[in-house]
Amino acid sequence: MNRKTLTPYIPLLWILVIPVLNIFYGILNQGGDNVSNLATPLDTIIPFAPAFIIPYLMWYPFIFGMLIVIFFRNRSSYYRVLLTLNLGLIVCYVIYYYFQTTVTRPPITDQGLLHSLVNLVYQTDGPYNCFPSIHVLTSYLIVKGTANAPNLSKAARWFIVLISWSIIVSTVFVKQHVWLDAAGAIVLTEILYFACGLWFRSQVDHRSRIRGSGL
Repeated sequence: MNRKTLTPYIPLLWILVIPVLNIFYGILNQGGDNVSNLATPLDTIIPFAPAFIIPYLMWYPFIFGMLIVIFFRNRSSYYRVLLTLNLGLIVCYVIYYYFQTTVTRPPITDQGLLHSLVNLVYQTDGPYNCFPSIHVLTSYLIVKGTANAPNLSKAARWFIVLISWSIIVSTVFVKQHVWLDAAGAIVLTEILYFACGLWFRSQVDHRSRIRGSGL
């Protein structure tokens, strides 16, 4: 495979910005002297359901896999989704720095695969960096980015919606987040996705004007 064959796929490398930015997640996930808890009475009603650790862990391959799918289906959507995602991460990290939140986790005493997986997540991911939820932000963004994707069947879109919302719901059922973390992430995604869409359209209009003027 020669260089010319690989050139069209080079934009996929921009996905690597995500793990680079993720370095800041670990730095900020340490708590501090002034940590808030956004739990409400609704969160006490939501039960702990270890089965939801399955969709929660599906988030990792799902997001990267869907970015690749969007890349091949619609290049402009790929850039819009990727820009929104990275801006979302940056905004989240700024919020974590100035407004750190935590969540109360249940003690894991039962044995079994599901409980072991939950315990693994608890041990490897500190109970901070909660508002807004990155799991929710990215999963909801995939729903937005594939809503009108060409050459994507209705069944495929419904499947994506199902997986995305399973991940979103899982964040509160495995007690990694409270519902305000999820709501905040959805609002942030809507704002950033809309803003990025305006910016991309302005760039297209600008190029059209330049071509029209013959410059």
